[in-house]
Amino acid sequence: MADIYDLRGLNCPMPVLKTQKRMQSLKPGDRLWVRTSDPLAVIDIPNYCRESGHPLVESEKDEDGHRFLIERGA
Repeated sequence: MADIYDLRGLNCPMPVLKTQKRMQSLKPGDRLWVRTSDPLAVIDIPNYCRESGHPLVESEKDEDGHRFLIERGA
């Protein structure tokens, strides 16, 4: 079961910076749901995942913005 990290209400660049910090505390293979309301997060979070080697397992629109399921890479 993945934890949920609620970053709704924060604007760019805070969702990516906070996600980056939180991902550092996870072990490889751990998963984290990140919830955002910032419209730029649909660009920023996938780019962060690609650049940092963390697989973006799932991305979906929800009632308040977007949810991203990120797996901690090696």
